[in-house]
Amino acid sequence: MRVINIHVAKAHLSRPEEGAAAGDALVIAEAGKPVGQVMATPPTPPRRRAFLAGEIQVPDDFDRMGEAEIKQLFGSGS
Repeated sequence: MRVINIHVAKAHLSRPEEGAAAGDALVIAEAGKPVGQVMATPPTPPRRRAFLAGEIQVPDDFDRMGEAEIKQLFGSGS
């Protein structure tokens, strides 16, 4: 684990990131005392998309469902 001064880290931000991406942890210190750590995060698993494709049917009149009840409650609106 490398220790780097905060001023150097600010001036050369991309260098510590490259090390962290390679798996090396990096401690950022100010006046010799650790104040932060830069390290790679584990990759997140891909999100499941369309896992219910073909399982759910949306009716053709979905956008008009309950229209009569709404008109009765709130008037015709026109």
